[in-house]
Amino acid sequence: MIKIEKYTEASALFMRDLSKTDVEGAAAEIIADVKERGDEALFDLAARFDGAKIDSIEVSAAEIDAAEKAVGREFMGVLRRAADNIREFHKNQIKSGFVLTRDGVITGQRVLPIERVGLYVPGGTAAYPSSVLMNCIPAKLAGCPLIVMTTPPSKDGSVSPAILAAAKVAGVDRVFRAGGAQAIAALAYGTRTVPAVDKIVGPGNAYVAEAKRQV
Repeated sequence: MIKIEKYTEASALFMRDLSKTDVEGAAAEIIADVKERGDEALFDLAARFDGAKIDSIEVSAAEIDAAEKAVGREFMGVLRRAADNIREFHKNQIKSGFVLTRDGVITGQRVLPIERVGLYVPGGTAAYPSSVLMNCIPAKLAGCPLIVMTTPPSKDGSVSPAILAAAKVAGVDRVFRAGGAQAIAALAYGTRTVPAVDKIVGPGNAYVAEAKRQV
């Protein structure tokens, strides 16, 4: 039997208990640290929060190629079919500019893509390659010149092969191993390695959401 709960009773089941943690303050401290120390902070925070000792922040092209081989042809086929479906839908949303001339007066509208977009993709206990496709492909269709992605590293410093494979299919330009509020700070303000972006998209936990609100 499936137990039916009334909304007023069930809502409490889905609320995250954040009362014991100062999410706003913790996110602010992390953001300040990344703004001050840049890459050095990202290395330290990866060790602190992800238990990962990473040698480099940016994921190499060789790692992405290896991920494609690791997930196999069948999975890559699934990613490509999903990407085609997403692309087919979002291409209908593309807007174009226009020019009007009347009595010697020229008016119009220019539609320009955002210069730099940052994708945050959750990692850790679960990998969501669909988030990569759904966030990157619309930006690609809009003509964004630079699309970068951050995702948390595993304890061994690696990144989920499924996420990297999706990044390759979607057309992400650069990938960085960074998670949590520190990744949002790096995308917002930039570091020596991570370029600052104009817009940050993608799901995340309470710390990620709070960091996005603050920046």
